[in-house]
Amino acid sequence: MTDAPKKDRPWLIRTYAGHSTAKASNELYRNNLAKGQTGLSVAFDLPTQTGYDSDHILSRGEVGKVGVPVGHLGDMRALFDNIPLEQMNTSMTINATAPWLLSLYIAVAEEQGADVTKLQGTVQNDLIKEYLSRGTYICPPAPSLKMIADVAEYCYTSVPKWNPMNVCSYHLQEAGATPEQELSFALATATAVLDQLRPRVAPEDFPALVGRISFFVNAGIRFVTEMCKMRAFVDLWDEICETRYGVTDPKYRRFRYGVQVNSLGLTEQQPENNVYRILIEMLAVTLSKKARARAVQLPAWNEALGLPRPWDQQWSMRMQQILAYETDLLEFDDLFDGNPAVDAKVEELKAGARAELAHIDSMGGAIDGIDYMKSRLVDSNAERLGRIEAGETIVVGVNKWQKGEPSPLMTGDGGIMTVDPAVEAEQIAMLDAWRAQRNEGEVNAALKDLRAAAAEGRNIMPASIVAAKAGVTTGEWAEQMRAVHGEYRGPTGVGKGRSNKTEGLDDLRMSVDAVSDRLGRRLKFLVGKPGLDGHSNGAEQIAVRARDCGMDIAYEGIRLTPSEIVAAAQNDEAHVVGLSILSGSHIPLVEDLMQQMRDAGLGHIPVIVGGIIPDDDAKRLLAMGVARVYTPKDFELNTIMADIVTLADPESVAAE
Repeated sequence: MTDAPKKDRPWLIRTYAGHSTAKASNELYRNNLAKGQTGLSVAFDLPTQTGYDSDHILSRGEVGKVGVPVGHLGDMRALFDNIPLEQMNTSMTINATAPWLLSLYIAVAEEQGADVTKLQGTVQNDLIKEYLSRGTYICPPAPSLKMIADVAEYCYTSVPKWNPMNVCSYHLQEAGATPEQELSFALATATAVLDQLRPRVAPEDFPALVGRISFFVNAGIRFVTEMCKMRAFVDLWDEICETRYGVTDPKYRRFRYGVQVNSLGLTEQQPENNVYRILIEMLAVTLSKKARARAVQLPAWNEALGLPRPWDQQWSMRMQQILAYETDLLEFDDLFDGNPAVDAKVEELKAGARAELAHIDSMGGAIDGIDYMKSRLVDSNAERLGRIEAGETIVVGVNKWQKGEPSPLMTGDGGIMTVDPAVEAEQIAMLDAWRAQRNEGEVNAALKDLRAAAAEGRNIMPASIVAAKAGVTTGEWAEQMRAVHGEYRGPTGVGKGRSNKTEGLDDLRMSVDAVSDRLGRRLKFLVGKPGLDGHSNGAEQIAVRARDCGMDIAYEGIRLTPSEIVAAAQNDEAHVVGLSILSGSHIPLVEDLMQQMRDAGLGHIPVIVGGIIPDDDAKRLLAMGVARVYTPKDFELNTIMADIVTLADPESVAAE
């Protein structure tokens, strides 16, 4: 009788979670751990991600929506109450405020009596992809890169088991990146960080520091290509570590990555089909032993509709557990070694990525190449959407086989969880109470030293940890960074010139020309993103298509207040205003903007809104005076363009 094969250890099983308040999220975490989750993955709300307190004007409508609000040490304490951090592996999806959230985490661990040197986990801490695809940056690229390095250097000396950075290609694919772009842009980011770190440590210590860099990737529906992409990542990273950095120990050259499978391809239409999509995408990052993820988190089937409920997250976790524990996958060596089709595809992807990497290097690296990479992503996403519109890429239930039975999963609560609007007021009240009970002298001294550390170029981690313990808030920490380094507005990637790929737009262009003649000037379309939502893909694609149809577009990028958008509509004399909001904060933000439009005498200008908007909310928006509401099911951009032309047409208005 032969011995049973030795099984590999399963990957870390996580769900990306956090909402409403620290207390509610703590309950969710403890329940998920009891259900067999083996690591935590914390989602923070947008004010926390972008360095604002819950009572800031820009935080309105965003508190507790897409994650948990963490404004100070008290919130972090509540978030991990009765969760022993020394025994936990915690991933925190945080970038611009990563030094701060890690400082709060360390402070709570010390309060628990943990040995900080034993803490295990990851902060994402990748600002470069924020400029390209997610938009939660605060400061300009150069000081942001320095802060990334501060965290890495501090962790290396003080929290050695912690991964100080997840080079994040996940959002690059969400923004439309091809596999070659995802490979090259992520690797360019990694080399930019390592180049910054190299002078900070002794040469003999550098390989071990390289070994702490990890990656966070996306896995899409073309799962054979995605699996080959992961094998290409493994090979290219090994090559870069050895040839560029002289790392000789293979252990430190290992490509270590976690994955969240694709949310971009999840559909609002027939959402139950998303269960199959998620399973297939998970196979891309688990089947090949050589390129298997170290941690996997799966979206829920209903993420295209809104915030998943605990049951939805449990269902996704069970999918991982069945693959890891019921199948025999972990008993075998790599299933694809020596496969000629796989080898050929891997080599093709590596060649494309090397060429793109060389091009970025010729510009001076990732920081200097941000504008170039952003414009490439916008172009790639436009091509992807064009293929779906043309039917060249089939998406089941969207552009093919649209008819189906109603889903019994869509129960009385609409199939999603909604955050009580009262949460925002509750969080602000707790923030006020926190400020009232702290020692102002300690707070002011900590803030003064933090600002001095940033201004003098010291590592900001020690001063940040002191500030965390003194009771400084998230907004106060970020205020010091803004004061020293300034704020930054990233490139939009939307050029002024028309694209040369404008097939099928002739009729729309003629309509735009005709309406512009009737208006007496070129049809002006203002695209705005109110609030803190940095998911700019939709806004960018609407702006690009409107430009290619011949409209005069105004799009200034993300993170605007309703007042700023109203002022722009007035200054630009816009004929139509389009708002894009993906954070679920459409009701308070649109309500505010519509009132300000009326107060400014602009109530006659049609306003259209796009986002993940439930039907009941869409009715409320229309009742507020919004002219049109678009959701992910409205994937035909030309139909939206025709609506804009009609709304701007003085003849249409006169007929009504």
